[in-house]
Amino acid sequence: MAEEEVVLTQEGFDKLQAELDDLKYVKRKELAARIKLAISYGDLKENSEYHSAKDDQGFMETRIMILEKMLVKARIVDTSDNDSSAIGVGSNVVLKDIEFGDTLDYQVVGPAEADVANGKISYESPLGKALMGKAVGDKIDVEAPMGMIHYELLEIKGL
Repeated sequence: MAEEEVVLTQEGFDKLQAELDDLKYVKRKELAARIKLAISYGDLKENSEYHSAKDDQGFMETRIMILEKMLVKARIVDTSDNDSSAIGVGSNVVLKDIEFGDTLDYQVVGPAEADVANGKISYESPLGKALMGKAVGDKIDVEAPMGMIHYELLEIKGL
């Protein structure tokens, strides 16, 4: 199976790099101190602090490995080249929900940095796919579990 590139904005890349650095250079030391302290409590078979710390260590090392692989395979999208007349990865958009009249602000990003709660949607999501290449004034229809949702693209903001 071919290794797939990880599409990131510069902001997303920097955020993942900062998380990796924090895990490797801060959290590892903190966890090592926790393990050392737990070992000092004695009998490891019955030592819940030790087992908890070792579990946390396993999760942390797995996250470090995932982040390292993602960053090696990263392709940073140059958002400065985005054409503000059409949506691409890195575009900031304002949508109007036609049925309810709500306006929504999103940034279209790669799957690795998608975070809907913070207004970042993946270009691979149903809405993200529907947005790609659209221009201001276009109508966008997205199939959702509750039915079809209709949007109008109000604005493509500069970065």
